[in-house]
Amino acid sequence: MSAEKKEPATRYCYHCRTHHPVEEMKLLITKTGSRWRCVKSIEAVRRSKDERDQYGRQVSAANQAEASGRARILNKIQSEK
Repeated sequence: MSAEKKEPATRYCYHCRTHHPVEEMKLLITKTGSRWRCVKSIEAVRRSKDERDQYGRQVSAANQAEASGRARILNKIQSEK
């Protein structure tokens, strides 16, 4: 057995709160340490305010849909008990 650790194929983007392939990620240094962020979200910052707002709304809608789906699953599990 090898003691080597395998690198994960994906990384978690703290901006969009999803996993992306490592090739689509960059490691950024922040005040609180280093964080992974997807290239798509970094490029979105360089766009106009309207385009950034639209991208932010898309990310928010995706996060909201994911949270609603999780809540639905939890409610279903709890109601079956």
